[in-house]
Amino acid sequence: MPELPAPIARRRTFAIISHPDAGKTTLTEKLLLFGGAIQMAGAVKARGEQRRAHSDWMKVERERGISVASSVMTFDYEGCTFNLLDTPGHEDFSEDTYRTLTAVDSAVMVLDAARGIEAQTLKLFEVCRLRDIPIITFVNKMDREARDPFETLDEVEQTLALEVTPASWPIGMGKGFLGCYDLFDDRLILLARSKGEVPDAGDPCQGLDDPKLDEQLPGHAVESLREQVEMARGLCPEFDLEAYRGGHMTPVFFGSALNNFGVREVLKGLISVAPPPRPQPTAAGPIEPQEKTTTGFVFKIQANMDPKHRDRIAFMRLASGHFKRGMKMKHVRSGKTLTIHTPVQFMAQDREVAEEAWPGDIIGIPNHGNLRIGDALTDGADITFTGIPSFAPEMLQKARPDDPMKAKHLGRALQQIAEEGAARVFKPRIGADWVVGVVGALQFEVLADRIRTEYGIPVHFEPTTLYTARWLEADDHLKLKRFIDANSTAIADDHDNAPVFMARNAWHLDRASDDNPDIRFLKTKEQVG
Repeated sequence: MPELPAPIARRRTFAIISHPDAGKTTLTEKLLLFGGAIQMAGAVKARGEQRRAHSDWMKVERERGISVASSVMTFDYEGCTFNLLDTPGHEDFSEDTYRTLTAVDSAVMVLDAARGIEAQTLKLFEVCRLRDIPIITFVNKMDREARDPFETLDEVEQTLALEVTPASWPIGMGKGFLGCYDLFDDRLILLARSKGEVPDAGDPCQGLDDPKLDEQLPGHAVESLREQVEMARGLCPEFDLEAYRGGHMTPVFFGSALNNFGVREVLKGLISVAPPPRPQPTAAGPIEPQEKTTTGFVFKIQANMDPKHRDRIAFMRLASGHFKRGMKMKHVRSGKTLTIHTPVQFMAQDREVAEEAWPGDIIGIPNHGNLRIGDALTDGADITFTGIPSFAPEMLQKARPDDPMKAKHLGRALQQIAEEGAARVFKPRIGADWVVGVVGALQFEVLADRIRTEYGIPVHFEPTTLYTARWLEADDHLKLKRFIDANSTAIADDHDNAPVFMARNAWHLDRASDDNPDIRFLKTKEQVG
């Protein structure tokens, strides 16, 4: 494979995945601190306006203390440009996370040292596996009482069917946590004396027998470290770059993000082993990052990032070429040419105009509803990116404005939210109510809050008798039309005007499906632009 041009080879585009409360937000902030992107450490724990981390900018996130929208943060560290995509940890927002993972080349999985792998971590890992995304594991909170490191390694190996290899080894845990031995670079890294201080990188050791270790660590700690590392090396395979990049092996780092410990080692791990921008799947085969044609796909739409301006930003992952500000690109779905005058790059909510961008970079394109999730942009031949999914919602409720005179405004707000991918919105062919579908119940609360604050429409959600929704497809358009006409009371249109079957219960869905073998009732639908 030809060598990548230097600006592409320097890119690392990654996501952080974890269960809520594993410390993902703290790790995100500390990565930005090390990258010089923020000046103040500990903003997560600070009071007042600084209380929420940089990545949690949406009002509802600040109030609830959870990440519900994926943010993008770009920063430089030791000659590399990092594009960090923060994902919602809360399972009710898994669809946003799924789409975000289509835009990254690797992931950092954060585990709580005391809890190990939890349900949401497992779900997110499965998504990574579907796309063969390489994963670095960071076992966080070693400064608290934790499980035995061998137990954690074993759980990762057994539960995720991944080969594991320790990249560092913890010395003690909880109150007795002294630091780690960096197995990749043979360094002893000791916990800083005062909180918030960045630990010293440590001098290189000549392996674990180096007398330096005896000078800097208590006797029992050195003995235990040597014994455990020898055991770990006997039980775990050596690090294999190809196996890691193929998604079959994970290097495991131990640390405490709160104490800035292990963060630098994760960053260095990303520099040395994480892949640069990978080829992206399209209908005509993978597109290589070094190709001359400039292409990209929209994986997320965010409305109202700036409450003062009713703006909508389309997040585009650059797949190939070299993007320059003011460039003309064809919007494949509509066939129109867009001149991209004010592309932006992000530092969470802060943004600056992007003069240029390379494959792996994420740029924001301000737009007024013409760009949608899955859309392709190109300055060459038409292209269709694949693998960006939409899921049928698991919960359906009616949306009603508190003021009936605002029904039309509510319709427009819901349409915009649907285009963002924040929820599915259906307009039944019979009746005046809008039906909103989500993956998790908490989304209804967040949607009501957003519609009230961003669009000025107090709204409430009411239960429906509906069970689920399925997109309808058929090779024979006449058969599809006949089915739709015969079942008009159960038919709605989504925000793309695609027909949807609204099932009252499982029997209703099974019966319709069995009676109409030529019609496909789709639970997931590819977002094609």
